[in-house]
Amino acid sequence: MNLKEIMAANMRRLRHDQNVTQEELAARSGLSMRYVGSIERARVSASISVLGRIATALNVDPCELIRKSAP
Repeated sequence: MNLKEIMAANMRRLRHDQNVTQEELAARSGLSMRYVGSIERARVSASISVLGRIATALNVDPCELIRKSAP
C-alpha cells in the first residue's frame, strides 16, 4: 500500500469515526467536496498544506493521516 492509499484509508476511517460527511469535511477544511472525495479514493496526492488542513478539520495530528496501521 502506498502513502496515497494509506492516507485515503486513514482519512475515510477518521471521518467515519467522527460521523463527518465528505461535504462537512470539505467545508471545515476549505476544500472542495470533489477534491476531498478524490483524496479518499487515492486518485490524487494531497500536499503537505492540504494534509494539515484536513488534520485540523478532523482534530487529529497530521501523522494520524499518514501512519500505516498495524497488519
